[in-house]
Amino acid sequence: MSLSRSPSPNRGGGWSSPGLTTPYDNLSGTASPRKAYGELQMNGSGSSNVTWATAKAKSDEVNGYPSFSTKNNGFFSRHARQLSRSLPSFVRGAEKEKLGRGRWYPNNGSKAGRILAFVGRTIWRLRLRLLITLSLILAIIVFYVTRESGSRLPRPRLTEPAAMHRAYRRASILGGGSQFVIILAANQGGGVMEWKGPREWAIERDSVRNKKKYAKKWGYNLEIVDMSTKKRYAHEWRESWEKVDTIRKCMRKYPTAQWFWWLDLNTFIMEPSYTLQKHIFNDLSSNTYRDINDYNPLHINHPFNNTQLDPEALSPNGDGKASSIDLIIPQDCAGFNLGSFFVRRSTWTDRLLDIWWDPVGYEQKHMEWEHKEQDALEHLYINQPWIRGHTAFIPQRKINSFPAGACGQNGEDQRIHYMEADRDFVVNMAGCEWGRDCWGEMYNFRELSNKLNRTPWEKFKDGISDRIKAMKAKPEKKEGNG
Repeated sequence: MSLSRSPSPNRGGGWSSPGLTTPYDNLSGTASPRKAYGELQMNGSGSSNVTWATAKAKSDEVNGYPSFSTKNNGFFSRHARQLSRSLPSFVRGAEKEKLGRGRWYPNNGSKAGRILAFVGRTIWRLRLRLLITLSLILAIIVFYVTRESGSRLPRPRLTEPAAMHRAYRRASILGGGSQFVIILAANQGGGVMEWKGPREWAIERDSVRNKKKYAKKWGYNLEIVDMSTKKRYAHEWRESWEKVDTIRKCMRKYPTAQWFWWLDLNTFIMEPSYTLQKHIFNDLSSNTYRDINDYNPLHINHPFNNTQLDPEALSPNGDGKASSIDLIIPQDCAGFNLGSFFVRRSTWTDRLLDIWWDPVGYEQKHMEWEHKEQDALEHLYINQPWIRGHTAFIPQRKINSFPAGACGQNGEDQRIHYMEADRDFVVNMAGCEWGRDCWGEMYNFRELSNKLNRTPWEKFKDGISDRIKAMKAKPEKKEGNG
C-alpha cells in the first residue's frame, strides 16, 4: 500500500525505506501497532525492525497522550503554562537588554527617570485607594469650610465650624446641640439704676463674644437677655427678680430644648473645647450629688425626719435616678449660687417656677431676702420636701469657679477657686463690683484662656517671639550694668 502521492520505485507501490511501509492493515484506535512481547522473542536475535508507527506509539505512551484522549486534559495541565507566565522571572546577563527594548523611560532612562516611572506605576496600581483617600479629604474640607447659602460673610476659617458642621452638632440625633439653651444676662443694672462706663461696656462686650463663640462652636442656642432696669412689673423692686420670669419666657421660645443654662454677665468660659454633653450630661449621676451633706455651708437638715413623708422624700438621694434631676445648682462658701446653673424642662420645673415667682411670697419676704431669687430658692429647698427629690448639686469648680478674691482673700479653697492646672470650665467674677476690679479680672482670665487654648501653630509663633524678646533683652541688661 502506498503512503505517498509520489511514484514508488518498487513495483506495486510502497517504499523500500524501513519504517515508511507498515505490514499492518488494521490501524484502528483500538489495535496496537506494536508486536506483542512473545512475538518479539520469537525473532532469532530477539530484536525486530522499528517501524514509523511503532516509534510514534511509543512516543505517545511516554508523553502520556494515548490515542483515545486529548492533550491538556485536567485543570493543572490546562493552566500550568498560564501560572508559569504569571510568576516573576529573573534574567541575568545579556537578557536584561531584551527586557528594556520597546520601553520608554523619562530622561533617557536615567535614575531619576526610572524613579518617576516607578512612582507612576505605583500610583496606577493604587489608584482606587488614592481615589477613596482624596474623596474623604475633600468631604472633610467641604464639611468644615462650606458656609450657609446666600451668606455674604467671608469664608470662615477651619477653626470655626461652618454651616454643615453646625448642622451636624445641632441635630438632636447627632450632636444634640439644639437640646441646650444658654441664657446670658446682658446690660445688667443698666438703665435707671446707674450709668455704664467704658469698663462696663468692655466687660459686656467680652462676655457676649465669649458666649457667642462657644454656642456657635457646638451648635447651642444662645439667648441674650436685656436685664436693664425698667418698669415691667407692678412692684417697683420686681425688676431685680426677673431671672425666673426670663427662664419661663425662654422655655416658651425654644419648645424643643431640654436644658437651659443660666449665666451671669460676669462669667467667662475658659475652656471652649469642653462640650456640655461630655463635661456633665453624658454621666450626670457621677458629675452631681443629691445629698447636700456632702457640702453643706448652710447647715440644712437633710433628709426630713417626718415619718409621714414617702420613702423618696426621706431618702438623702431621692430616688437615685439621673432622669429625675431637673435642677442643678453649685454651692459656694455662702450657699446656693445662681450665677451659673441648669434647669430642665419638665412638669416639676413648671411648678417650681410658678411658686418661685409667686408674688405672695415675694411680697412677704423680699425685704428679708438679700440675694433675691437665690434666697427664695434656698427657702423653698429648706421647707418643701418635693423640691429636694428633683434637685442635684454640682461641684462649684465644674461650672462656676471663683477668682481668688471671692469667698476669701487667699483663694486656696480647692472646692471653690479657679485652678489653672485643672483647666476649670467656667470662671465667675462674682461680687467683683464690691471692692474688686471687674474689668481687670475679666481681662486677665480672657488672656489666660487664649493662652491655654492656643493652636500648635500659635504656640510655635509665640515661642519664636519670646526667644527674640529674650535675645533683645540681654544686650539691654549688659548696657545697664555697664
